[in-house]
Amino acid sequence: MAGNDLGGLLGGLLGGGSGSGASGGGNVLGSLLGALMGGGGGQGGGGNPLGGLMDMLTKSGLADQAQSWVGSGDNQPVSGAQIQQAVPDETLQKVAEQAGITPEQAADQIAQSLPQAVDKLTPGGELPQAGTSLEDLIKQQKL
Repeated sequence: MAGNDLGGLLGGLLGGGSGSGASGGGNVLGSLLGALMGGGGGQGGGGNPLGGLMDMLTKSGLADQAQSWVGSGDNQPVSGAQIQQAVPDETLQKVAEQAGITPEQAADQIAQSLPQAVDKLTPGGELPQAGTSLEDLIKQQKL
């Protein structure tokens, strides 16, 4: 349920311009962040699934890409295959199941929408502080 709410918020955040599946990507990202909040200990150990996701990407060798999304320069792309390597199989499977797509399609959608989402959620060039609600952060960025 939190994934669907986050998906709607992320879809709205990403939908301001290109209509090419942004809401679908938002739903998949919402499911991913919801899964990280629920299953990955994101609530207790920092309270921020975005920070947890960024740590996961960094540990998977995608530190440069992830940092480019937070910083003020150009966003470096990431591939679906790289997302599949970074996200635990069971988490990606759960996200794909919720979206009614294959894990490969979920990874591709995440790869397409994640750089833009992180960029918009970190306008000051920093990850939000621990304890900041992701929903509040998304709502703050809607202009």
